[in-house]
Amino acid sequence: MLTYSEVEEVAGYIGNFTVKIRKKARYVDPDLCTACAECVKVCPVTKPDEFEMGLSSRKAIYIPFPQAVPCSYILNMDDCLGNNPIACGKCAEVCEPKAINYDDRDEIVTREVGAIIVAIGLDVYDPTEMDEYGYTRFDNVVTTMEFEWLICAGGPTAGHFVRPGDHQRPKRIGFIQCVGSRNPKIGRPYCSNICCMNTIKDTLLLADHYPDVENVVFYQDIRAFGKSFEDMFQRSKEAGTRYIRGLPGDIEEDPETRNLIITVENTTSGKLERHELEMVVLSVGVVPPKDLAKISGLLTLSKTSDGFLMESHPKLKPVDAPTRGVYFAGFCEAPKDIKDSVCQAGAAASRAGALLNAGQIQIEAITSRIDEAACMRCGLCAAVCPYGAITWKKSEPAVVIEAACAGCGACGATCQFGAITMRHFTDDQLVAQVRALLDFEPHDKIIVFACNWCSYAGGDMAGISRIQYPPTCRLIRTMCSARVSEELVLEAFRNGAPVVLVSGCHFADCHYINANRQTVKRVDRLWDQLEKAGVRPERLQLEWISAAEGQKFAKVMYQMEELRKTVTTEEIEHARQALQPKPKKKLRKKPVALAIDD
Repeated sequence: MLTYSEVEEVAGYIGNFTVKIRKKARYVDPDLCTACAECVKVCPVTKPDEFEMGLSSRKAIYIPFPQAVPCSYILNMDDCLGNNPIACGKCAEVCEPKAINYDDRDEIVTREVGAIIVAIGLDVYDPTEMDEYGYTRFDNVVTTMEFEWLICAGGPTAGHFVRPGDHQRPKRIGFIQCVGSRNPKIGRPYCSNICCMNTIKDTLLLADHYPDVENVVFYQDIRAFGKSFEDMFQRSKEAGTRYIRGLPGDIEEDPETRNLIITVENTTSGKLERHELEMVVLSVGVVPPKDLAKISGLLTLSKTSDGFLMESHPKLKPVDAPTRGVYFAGFCEAPKDIKDSVCQAGAAASRAGALLNAGQIQIEAITSRIDEAACMRCGLCAAVCPYGAITWKKSEPAVVIEAACAGCGACGATCQFGAITMRHFTDDQLVAQVRALLDFEPHDKIIVFACNWCSYAGGDMAGISRIQYPPTCRLIRTMCSARVSEELVLEAFRNGAPVVLVSGCHFADCHYINANRQTVKRVDRLWDQLEKAGVRPERLQLEWISAAEGQKFAKVMYQMEELRKTVTTEEIEHARQALQPKPKKKLRKKPVALAIDD
């Protein structure tokens, strides 16, 4: 276990990761430190304690939190008065074991690992972003985290529950739910999962320790769906907590009593109510951790629309990342409570253990192969690979790491020199399918390139749901929409296709991390090419359809059929002639440098 450290770089692939870790300088040797606290007594610097939400203070030399491992002090050089030259040095003078070293420096360590589990936790929503409830204006408006410390026996008030404004014990407390959750205006449309039950727990704590306290909870919906959660909710109401369905629209402070006056519409009674409270607790939601963007970049992970990490499959592989050998545990994947986090952690450990015990891994035979003789060393394939499975140097042909390749086909569609072959989805196979489908009465057919995981499965969903759609659609399955090259689409038009549809996973939900972004770039180029050739660009369509959207699949097929009926025989014949391939120029012996479309 490496504490007070952070991962700086991850290279390699499943079973063969190389991780570079920065062990931050502690300036206190944990092997020598006895945690005697003599250094704390003489330190002149006082700072807010982050662990206790700024409700208490710490020194420049401190233990981050009581359960820290190892149990030794850390000297924060950002807070220290300075050691170059030494402006204080009092802590080193009183340290009997001589554990303090002002010359300590960060250390870089490298570890070879076979699997990686991402368990980076969460961050709490900061209500200062939208100060509608007066968090920055009124001292007696606190967050749930601050409330926990005020009522905790180990907190800054030693368990004596007081309100921050005047250190008096409040008799009427209001809890406002969904602060920073279920609010699309601030980019937080999701439910944070834990807020309702946390508030219910707090009301029960107050009822047990302070029976004379009156609790009022303002909510949208109480989501108590876990084991025994509904029972806790009923106990809270029986203990006297009043639940009002409606979120406050206005909050004011009485300048004399410093009480808070809340105006709320009770949607159950349909009346406008005013409540005078001595303290207000904001039940803040959770947000993805601030390090998530860095981690997703290091491990080539993708995120869902709400900002959390996206798993490989929500049902079949709920703890697997799209990058093989990487697993999720806890809040980094989605909001969840402690029980669900523990279950997911056990599942992630089990998956990692199974991988490490196997010795070898099995992969699907859909990976790419590179013909070294045909490779022009341009590096385009390496640039578009979402998994970093292709290594490339200017003087050497590209190399595919098969253990890391997932077979999306983005590289095969990008290579302009025919150097990449996608097993089971070769260019010849796909072109043969296009020609076979359009060999007879092509003007009555619509060519649909469908992603295996979403669009093709969406067609299956429409079929098993007995949803009718036009029989003129002809589906060609590819593992990813990124496998559909420009040449495949042009070949369809050359063979008389009136309409071509490229369809894949929703833009933020690509099964191959972000491969469908290449699809968008490719289709944009094709639209420009069609327009220059005098072909209506709308004859090429791009749609995102998920596996569960059988109805949308049918709707899109009807739209394609209506578009097909507008395409004339003359247009089809013009496209046949205008899109014929131009004679290829003879390549120079020296490879030509190509610009990478980022």
